[in-house]
Amino acid sequence: MKRVIQSLLLLVLFNIIQAQSQLKLPKLIGDGMVLQRDIRVKIWGWTSPDAQVILNFKGIRYQAKANAKGEWEILLPKLREGGPYTLKIMSAGDSVEIKDVLVGDVWVCSGQSNMELPMEVVRPIYEDEIANCEKDFIRHFYVPQNYNFVKPQEDLPFGCWVKTNSQTVLKFSAVAYFFAKELYNKYKVPIGLINSSLGGSPAEAWLSEEALKEFPHYYEEAVKFKDSSLIKRIESEDNARIRAWYEELQNKDLGYKDTLGCWKDPNLDVSNWSIMKIPGYWAGTELGDVNGVVWFRKDVDLPAEVSDKPAKLILGRIVDADSVFINGCFIGTTSYQYPPRRYDVPKNVLKPGKNVIVVKVINNTGKGGFVLDKPYELIVEGAKFDLKGEWRYKLGAVMQPLQPPTFIRWKPLGLYNAMINPLIKYKIKGVIWYQGESNVSRAEEYRKLFPALIQDWRNKWQQGNFPFLFVQLANFLEAKDQPCESDWALLREAQLMTFLNVPNTGMAVTIDIGEWNDIHPLNKKDVGKRLALAAQRIAYGDKTVVYSGPIFKSMKIKGNKIILSFDHTGSGLVSKNGELKQFAVAGEDGKFVWAKAIIQNNKVVVWSDGITKPVAVRYAWADNPEGANLYNKEGLPASPFRAGKF
Repeated sequence: MKRVIQSLLLLVLFNIIQAQSQLKLPKLIGDGMVLQRDIRVKIWGWTSPDAQVILNFKGIRYQAKANAKGEWEILLPKLREGGPYTLKIMSAGDSVEIKDVLVGDVWVCSGQSNMELPMEVVRPIYEDEIANCEKDFIRHFYVPQNYNFVKPQEDLPFGCWVKTNSQTVLKFSAVAYFFAKELYNKYKVPIGLINSSLGGSPAEAWLSEEALKEFPHYYEEAVKFKDSSLIKRIESEDNARIRAWYEELQNKDLGYKDTLGCWKDPNLDVSNWSIMKIPGYWAGTELGDVNGVVWFRKDVDLPAEVSDKPAKLILGRIVDADSVFINGCFIGTTSYQYPPRRYDVPKNVLKPGKNVIVVKVINNTGKGGFVLDKPYELIVEGAKFDLKGEWRYKLGAVMQPLQPPTFIRWKPLGLYNAMINPLIKYKIKGVIWYQGESNVSRAEEYRKLFPALIQDWRNKWQQGNFPFLFVQLANFLEAKDQPCESDWALLREAQLMTFLNVPNTGMAVTIDIGEWNDIHPLNKKDVGKRLALAAQRIAYGDKTVVYSGPIFKSMKIKGNKIILSFDHTGSGLVSKNGELKQFAVAGEDGKFVWAKAIIQNNKVVVWSDGITKPVAVRYAWADNPEGANLYNKEGLPASPFRAGKF
């Protein structure tokens, strides 16, 4: 018995020693990683206090000693692009071998949902790209979405480097992938993408505590959320309120309580249901502007040759949530309004003749229904069956609007601490950034907030003014037929001011590739290409590259005309698809009217016959400046701008 106890004590002691001496590395440093070339790279980690650390890489041995906390760092000399290599680290009887290491260029890819948006979402328009994307030398690291208000985190909870193939690429940021592809195809240098992005996040969530002190209202909010009990209380209250709303909805929904049968039953008589044209919103029907649940049904006749086959059901986008049934079989569900609805229909669900599609739509707040100008169709072995037109509908339940949850993860500081600080020791080439939608209502503040973020990150990485390339917000919302004020135009102006005033920045203008009805436009290839052009010029020093569309430089008033000069005209200014559009001028009364515009001597001359003394001009100054068509000959669009008195 005594020997057994001694053996157990020795085992416990051995395990304690092993735990104390365990060599640990940050999640970023692992198999498949890409190290930044042409700069001294830092490899760091944790081991036993005061332990020696030995690192072998490319036949050279490096040494360091851990401090009293077990922290250690080793600086590698400047490396040339190449690989794959193996890196081995040893300390306190432990060793780690890191395989398949590449040396190339590392880009942090950050912002909100348009950066986060994965290739899976844009797959329908890039099937060939995805099928032919085998690129071992483009690697992607997904940073877990997390927040922390208490302190900057030293490491990530999990993560790994992933090579590009037709399956893995589906989880890559689409913008980041197309950006990397352009750079790799041109320079043949390995590209590492660190995707640290979160949908809906405002800029202030990505600032450090030090930087937030310049914005006292955000700093105070960040300090408030250091109280974990506050977070728990808010989350508990939100969860209880939301759960109660859905429980009440479920109890009230006539679709499941009708004595004639469940409304998903394909045999149910719905001849007394109302008719509505899809796509559209039920606020325009007899229902009016109600929230709750509405059931929709449509019969689709199919020929025998496509029955029993698997299919794809495309239902555009739906506000807010939906559950879909075909012939009584559950097909799929989506819980919020933004994702495109693309449902796989299993084999043997469809049948010859009449097929019944049922869509239960839950609307929490605002107008519920089917988003306009989106595809609605059933696709079976290449044959498309249009689902637009008349659908039967019936109200299942009326509810009071559901107050949205408190998005704690979007609060100031939280994302910096959890998703950026763990990265700052990892040397990078630069940053690409797609964000601003969540700051549209505070555009004037963004003029200071965005440059502060750039400077904050540059301070933290301690790599000087590394390239910071960003996307100017795309066109969005319904086009207006008259000149008007626009929060989106103001935010784009704040981004333009950042580009003009902050060194080593680049801006990709996307005013021509958005979608009026979708804050997440699918064309991410051109976004990536335009960011890559900026990288070629700013990060890689290629002065032959035209990387920007025309940028307003100056104006001169001559009689009733305003003469505009531009930088970044490339080979010359051009009007795409006809006469120049989206120019407006104003006189002393400040009322803007549409103006005529022509290109003369690589300048733009603008006037309105109704204004004899113009004092101000605007171009593409709208949420969605439909038809804006000033470009350079290289095919890059001009940035929206305003100039003059107003």
